[in-house]
Amino acid sequence: MTSTQRPESSDRPPVSEPDYQKALNAALRLLTRRDHSKYELARKLKQRGIQPEVIDKVVLACEEFDYINDERTARLLIGQLIRKGYGIKHIRNELKMKGLRGRRIPEILAESMSEYNEREGAERIVQKHAKKFERESDPQKRKEKVYRFLYARGFSKEVILELLREFL
Repeated sequence: MTSTQRPESSDRPPVSEPDYQKALNAALRLLTRRDHSKYELARKLKQRGIQPEVIDKVVLACEEFDYINDERTARLLIGQLIRKGYGIKHIRNELKMKGLRGRRIPEILAESMSEYNEREGAERIVQKHAKKFERESDPQKRKEKVYRFLYARGFSKEVILELLREFL
């Protein structure tokens, strides 16, 4: 058995070197653009018609070389979403969509969120989009608009209501 083949378990054919190399090159092209989770990388390789056993081997190799690291990807994504003005619910949903569900992910989320004041984030994003809300002359409709806007961005109802009571 060559080093590129894994032990044959059941009916799986061995992974050929050209297939592996092609898949690895595709993975590296994807990873040069941005960080991906293991789940995302595997999904994108599957979309390119690469066989599951080749995908497994490529993902494992990328993980060994630290080209993919779900913890690092989660930290980067959380930071990016906080800077863009999203709430905790939206951030959790994005992590799930990207397949970031490992046992360390909730810890990373808790660490990142302990430093993040959701209330301040909501206030900052409302101020950034203030002109859009000021166009509405009816105060009740303005409140509803702000509420829908913040809720869609993943802010909790409590934070939104507190912000509306204080400022509007």
